[in-house]
Amino acid sequence: MEKSYEPAPIESKWYAEWEAKGLFAPAASGEPYCILLPPPNVTGTLHMGHAFQQTIMDALTRYHRMRGFRTLWQGGTDHAGIATQKIVENQLAALGQSRHDLGRDAFIERVWDWKEQSGSTITNQMRRLGASVDWSRERFTMDEGLSAAVRRVFVTWYRDGLIYRGKRLVHWDPVLMTAVSDLEVNNEEKDGSLWSIRYPASDGGEGLIVATTRPETMLGDVAVAVHPDDERYRSLIGKTLTLPLTGREIPVIADDYVDREFGTGAVKITPAHDFNDWQIGARHKLEPRVILTLDAKINDNAPEKYRGLDRFAARKAVLADLEAQGLLVETKKHKLQVPISQRTDAVIEPMLTDQWFLDLTTETRADGRPGGRKAITEPALAAVRDGAIKFVPENWSTTYNQWLENIQDWCVSRQLWWGHQIPAWYDEAGNIFVGEDEADARAHATTMPVGALKQDEDVLDTWFSSALWPFSTLGWPGETSERAAEWEQFQAFVPSNVLVTGFDIIFFWVARMVMATQYFTGKVPFREVFINAIVRDAEGQKMSKSKGNTLDPLDLIDGIDLESLVKKSTASLLIPQAREKVEKRIRKEYPDGITAVGADALRFTFAALATYGRTINFDLKRADGYRNFCNKLWNAARFVLMNCADPGLGTRDSGFGKAPETEAERWILTRLHHTLTEVEAHFTTYRFDLVAQALYEFVWNEYCDWFLELSKPALNGDDRTAADSTRHTLLVVLEAVLRALHPITPFVTEEIFHEVAPKLGIATGSISTRAYPRANDFTPDEAASAEIEWLKAVLSQVRRIRSEMNIAPGKAIPLLYAGGNAGDRARTVKFAAQIGFLARTESQRWLDTGEAEPPAAAAIVGELKLLIPLAGLIDVGAEKQRLEKEIKRVEGEIAKCNAKLGKESFVASAPPAIVEQEKQRLADFTALLAALREQLDKLGEM
Repeated sequence: MEKSYEPAPIESKWYAEWEAKGLFAPAASGEPYCILLPPPNVTGTLHMGHAFQQTIMDALTRYHRMRGFRTLWQGGTDHAGIATQKIVENQLAALGQSRHDLGRDAFIERVWDWKEQSGSTITNQMRRLGASVDWSRERFTMDEGLSAAVRRVFVTWYRDGLIYRGKRLVHWDPVLMTAVSDLEVNNEEKDGSLWSIRYPASDGGEGLIVATTRPETMLGDVAVAVHPDDERYRSLIGKTLTLPLTGREIPVIADDYVDREFGTGAVKITPAHDFNDWQIGARHKLEPRVILTLDAKINDNAPEKYRGLDRFAARKAVLADLEAQGLLVETKKHKLQVPISQRTDAVIEPMLTDQWFLDLTTETRADGRPGGRKAITEPALAAVRDGAIKFVPENWSTTYNQWLENIQDWCVSRQLWWGHQIPAWYDEAGNIFVGEDEADARAHATTMPVGALKQDEDVLDTWFSSALWPFSTLGWPGETSERAAEWEQFQAFVPSNVLVTGFDIIFFWVARMVMATQYFTGKVPFREVFINAIVRDAEGQKMSKSKGNTLDPLDLIDGIDLESLVKKSTASLLIPQAREKVEKRIRKEYPDGITAVGADALRFTFAALATYGRTINFDLKRADGYRNFCNKLWNAARFVLMNCADPGLGTRDSGFGKAPETEAERWILTRLHHTLTEVEAHFTTYRFDLVAQALYEFVWNEYCDWFLELSKPALNGDDRTAADSTRHTLLVVLEAVLRALHPITPFVTEEIFHEVAPKLGIATGSISTRAYPRANDFTPDEAASAEIEWLKAVLSQVRRIRSEMNIAPGKAIPLLYAGGNAGDRARTVKFAAQIGFLARTESQRWLDTGEAEPPAAAAIVGELKLLIPLAGLIDVGAEKQRLEKEIKRVEGEIAKCNAKLGKESFVASAPPAIVEQEKQRLADFTALLAALREQLDKLGEM
């Protein structure tokens, strides 16, 4: 092995070999185990959320693969309709062209070209992370098989009466000119205004006053609503008002929806441009009036002077005219939630358009068949209620249930070109014909088409094809002899075992996969849903490019210099002040750039952070710490290998196949047994943080810090049998540790395994093909364990005294025993050689009965008292001076802390985390001061 641990060459070597040897494909036997990769957008690059989530999935995959399961991690990418189309449209715009200049077919061909050139970026980055996806089965939501599944599902639901076309209100992006899903809309709090406007009564009376944040939409008002019990307006119910600026008469209606306490208690009703108003309009059978074009300009349904104006220009014109007519009663500042498109930053408009919908709310259809509520929604609720699907943590099932219980019909159409074109055709009379292709549509037509057929130009929502992911990726529909192998995979891996995903897409993806999979396969898509946390920065802030606190996982793996990091972090910021702010932050937080930690350390960091919480705070210092962990493992392996240089030593009769010779060996095997018991339990409950903690504690503290030390007396002693047995145990435990760590840190464990395996006579195939170590592989010996715990306690106390009294590590010391019991006396005899070697004692003896204790530093282990006489060990005068100087320094620090915490302004205005940090500093310095004074008192006795 190389002297120093360098992750880069190790990682580049092993992943290529794993993939080339097909080690990620399901084995031929064993119980099936399947994980579905949430398909990342083909436009995307690996971010911290991806890296965290994929670390969890890969750990589960590798763990079950080593447990003997027939394991499949099914991967692939999503065509990302809006995002992909926007990228290619931006490329065209740079050339002074639009998609309309190319035409649909040529534009789609150009998108495919882009996909072939750039679409594998994120999957290559996943390889860098170590993701053991079965790449031979990689799927793309627009590939031939998945596209066929999409068409089959759409046509089946349509023929079952569950998909329909209708004019409904949808979220509309006026820049992209398409309907968008709720997931693609951010509701942002912004400063706005609340305008109060008088609507005169048609009979010449005062009428009433309404308050609105969107005065331009009043041009589409069809009523004003008041609460039926509101005494102020009861006399106006059923009468009409004159809609300002239009001259139209609109009714005053009564509806329980109206909040009497908000604004004036009177609400303008614009069903074509507000979701709540749409429902009120439907209850009162009001005809909606559309006053916006699809690009958010005023249309011909408004008075002529406003036509063609952009919606915000129209707002100014409407307000000016209202004020001129004396109808603008009041303007006041108001905080409001504004829906913003994630794709374009445009303000979203509720827009009344013709769209395709999946029925999720109807109990029974007119022809007596079950509606969407019974056929799709209720079975999805039952799957979780009856335990067929389990959420981890369980509380997320409430989120899932609440959404399904209050679900609306799903708008599945998008006004794009890139995506699955809706398999519906129209004849010249406007009749609709649905089929998997035009021939199928004609074959199932109930009437003869009038003239030629033209396919619907819309495409399906990206989430539609994603909803089919659990079965479309695994061969459905493939129940034919020609696709027997693919169909066998479907039978084996549906349902999959666990879905790992974020809580933000429980609505949009998890629930829809359940609905689609149950309807078309009769199975649930997965048995468990593990909801992972969202990654934030070290201070708990959301990662954002504008804040400059985003981290690129590959920069952590490979490292990046400061100037490159600054350039990368500010590249997307257009405002100079924002760039300056981010650059200042980067230079302060990463003055030396980011040092490479390697994929293993990053993965271990993610595992250690993976609790059941909603968020995790990623601190780069922890990643540095886990690189040190990998380095510790590396150095421990080098120590073991150097002490096991004889090629056959690990399998020599004197060590192999026999009970361990020493209690230290039996202790470490006991600790390994208990650690593996913990690890297995934590993998079952998805507590990756506890898996990481258990393995870290065992490797760092018990194997490296203690067993390597406890092995030295045997390795350096005259007893050949004990030495060989110890060498064998060093190798056995190290090899088991490598297997135990492999799911989390695959690269470094593979590298070390190939050095260790020959020593144990193990064929050096990949470590990933070895069985995961089980607790029962290692027999515990609690009695031996108790003996070694006593020895550890003694050695720890002696080392503590050395450190506190500033005794040089290499200086031999006298050690006295006092008190204790018969067990302590027996152990001091049994372990005299180990204590002498590891504590560097020049002598060990028990105080005689009645013998006075000399001036000494003391420690207690149970009933046993340990004494180290200090005479001759240290320069008492110099040590007193050092302690007095340190005491003064600590007293000064305590004074500073008290001064800060004594200021009300600091406690009140500083961030809570800073105040808490200062309190902790005070507690730490106070404890240190007490220890220093205690040491000084001991020296005063000499």
